[in-house]
Amino acid sequence: MTRQPHDQFAKQYLEELLAPLGTVETSRDVPSEVRQVDVWFVPASSPSTDSSNLGLLGKMAATACLFEPFRNAPTVAEIHGCLLKLYSLRAELLRKARREKRSVSEDELPLLWILSPSCSQRLLNGFGAKLNESENWGEGVYFLAEFLRTALVAINQLPVSQDTLWLRVLGKRRTQQQAIEELLELPQESPLRRNILEILANWRINVGRSERLSNADRELIMNLSPAYLKWREEAVLEGRQEGQRLMVENFLRVRFGEIDAELEAIIAPMLQLPPEVLTRLLFSLSKQELLLWFGEGSGRDLRLGEGRREKVENLLRVRFGEVDAELADKIASMLELPHQELTPLLLTRSREELLERFGR
Repeated sequence: MTRQPHDQFAKQYLEELLAPLGTVETSRDVPSEVRQVDVWFVPASSPSTDSSNLGLLGKMAATACLFEPFRNAPTVAEIHGCLLKLYSLRAELLRKARREKRSVSEDELPLLWILSPSCSQRLLNGFGAKLNESENWGEGVYFLAEFLRTALVAINQLPVSQDTLWLRVLGKRRTQQQAIEELLELPQESPLRRNILEILANWRINVGRSERLSNADRELIMNLSPAYLKWREEAVLEGRQEGQRLMVENFLRVRFGEIDAELEAIIAPMLQLPPEVLTRLLFSLSKQELLLWFGEGSGRDLRLGEGRREKVENLLRVRFGEVDAELADKIASMLELPHQELTPLLLTRSREELLERFGR
């Protein structure tokens, strides 16, 4: 079956997105012949996040449901198989309710969402699947008859918006490619971005390990490569920054005995410097000088006061070993700049660049 690699990714992907909203169980066995539901979801009474963050996917997860994602458009037989899983699980839930002597309303029984990259008109017509305009589900979401509690989602027909992003990532070709581009444009602090990038990167790695790549595999690798490269870039950068931060923290402890709140606050801006510049400054500047140059607050210029020239001279001496006549002649021009503009220049520019920048 060609669905298996995609199944594994899609299960992990949907589990990551839905876990904050409730209980997610992947590969759930159902009675009769051993069958597995790809993703079985039950919403929590008090989810840890707002379902609206997931847009259309969050709306689908408002009630107990099954998700059956397909990498390629499902056949008629495969849809029948999904329906059989739904009915088997439905029967199991009803039997459990009878044993516990409680009733279950039709609305409490699970819905089935079949996620397909596309749906032919023949398939939609054959199952009587229609858009549900009365409940504002929008384009691409086709419901079977009411009591079947099933919908076919044609991912390529979903509107291109933030509301459908998390579903379009499961699409194919340009649909998936565009969704991944949108995902990469999200702010780094955006909820779920980092974990989803990692899942996409792992999917890219796993597909690439195959000894025999089909054309579909090559297309998938091409679509996932930007996410893989961005994840790797951010992971490498994070590793370097973490190592450099640890070095800075250890150095500050050795020099000053402890890292108080003021020192803690200036570590991040210090890490923006090239390592060789930062090392020299950590060796040479006092705690007060470090706080002066890297601390925040509009009062920095006032704190410098009449000693501002001396501070500039000291920093130049730290960086270049001495303040020769050429550099000394440029200090007056340097002092005309606001502190927030002067600081990065003094900390990062070479001697020649400073002479050129402040030359008359």
